[in-house]
Amino acid sequence: MELSEHEQAARDRVPRIDAYGFERPEDFDYAAYEEFFSTYLVVLTRRAIKWSKLLKGSGSVQKSMRVKRYIRKGVPLEHRARVWMGVSGAQAQMERNPGYYHQLLQGERNDSLEEAIRTDMNRTFPDNVKFRRSADPCLQKTLYNVLLAYGHHNQGVGYCQGMNFIAGYLILITKNEEESFWLLDALVGRILPDYYSPEMLGLKTDQEVLGELVRTKLPAVAALMDGHGVLWTLVVSRWFICLFVDILPVETVLRIWDCLFNEGSKIIFRVALTLIKQHQAFILEATSFADICEKFKEITKGSFVTECHTFMQKIFSEPGSLPMTTITRLRESCRAKLLVQG
Repeated sequence: MELSEHEQAARDRVPRIDAYGFERPEDFDYAAYEEFFSTYLVVLTRRAIKWSKLLKGSGSVQKSMRVKRYIRKGVPLEHRARVWMGVSGAQAQMERNPGYYHQLLQGERNDSLEEAIRTDMNRTFPDNVKFRRSADPCLQKTLYNVLLAYGHHNQGVGYCQGMNFIAGYLILITKNEEESFWLLDALVGRILPDYYSPEMLGLKTDQEVLGELVRTKLPAVAALMDGHGVLWTLVVSRWFICLFVDILPVETVLRIWDCLFNEGSKIIFRVALTLIKQHQAFILEATSFADICEKFKEITKGSFVTECHTFMQKIFSEPGSLPMTTITRLRESCRAKLLVQG
């Protein structure tokens, strides 16, 4: 297919590999991205000045209403690791446990854990130049260490597929093994209740909670799902397991994680509800089981998710009120149902 002059010019100007080392896909819309990024750059510059003033001279970042407001508007890349470490509690944990990470790496061998992690190494971001074996340094070794240490630290979880993608993003942002380990601990141990344990009860529960929220807020979509016998786990499990990594564009995922580390798992429901609500009419066009599954893949692509700044504003307005008390109540009832089903 012949490219227009405008598209070809955009391709020439926008790097083929993004700031995080990911190669842009074949069907990447360079012209639309360039248009979005030129306006987003203005936002980023303005936010960077505000963040620099906020962080001047202070130690770790503490939660506050001002910090929450700033985080929702986006954390500049150069401050992201420090902000995530502060608001998630990872910094405090790391300071309370000096040397602990390195002790874990020197701990007793666990062949099955090592094998499970090693198997997933080459499957982790094959489209990222920094994770290729030919890269110098190759981040596969760093990723292996973080996952191995975490498997020793939390033996109830060990290693679960999906954690490789999350740890990979943490490494790309922090550029620090030990910080990545403590952020992974914040996510798996505290922020995401029981997502990665062998039974994955927390994950299954939250998928059902999303189903109940859709039933209340978007009943037509719930009726369509029920009518075709589509279980929520079929269409959203990767959203929850991978926290939108490899599903939404990188910058959008990082903006979601900014809020996830500060506000907790409720953010995942806000993102999921916004994606479904925004594309409700499109989803309702589905006429079969396979059609519904395909439409759920489609709604994670396009300009709506690429334009991360507008997208983040939408997640706090579109789903409406979403108090934690509601989520806690739904978690209790959904969890009880799942336990009865065995």
